[in-house]
Amino acid sequence: MMQETRLRVRPASLADVPSLVELRLANAEAHLALDAGTYRIPQREAVVRHFAVMLADQADRDGVLVAETDDGRVVGMVEVLLQSDPPEHQILCPQPSAQVHTVVLPDARGLGVGSVLLQAAERWATSRGISYLSAGIYHRNVDAVRFYSRHGYTDAGLSLGKSVD
Repeated sequence: MMQETRLRVRPASLADVPSLVELRLANAEAHLALDAGTYRIPQREAVVRHFAVMLADQADRDGVLVAETDDGRVVGMVEVLLQSDPPEHQILCPQPSAQVHTVVLPDARGLGVGSVLLQAAERWATSRGISYLSAGIYHRNVDAVRFYSRHGYTDAGLSLGKSVD
């Protein structure tokens, strides 16, 4: 268990790719335990490529913020992924929006890391004119549902699906 420590939240850089990969893989392991039929462990190389491209992109479209301890250890991240406006032919009103994905290392959970990251993501989004954030959460992930609910995220609809093999 981590001892109490101060956190610094900052934009991720290319130097953080190894830490981001470890966070993504740890998150995949946790989700695999929830439902092995729905989730997988991505190939490490694919995750490296994803974050390397995302962080090298100068457009600053999406955001990745990391939480690090005083000793420089990255213990969490939040991705803020901008969503496209609906096309003109659809009935939804356009609204600048993004999805947030928060990940905290297992030994740093319960210490406020996720809360600090989510608050930073909300400030990041607001500063870019984003007015709506959503968090796509698997219904069996009760800890994530509880976390986002504590921060004011509410049920925003229902997504139904069906396999059509």
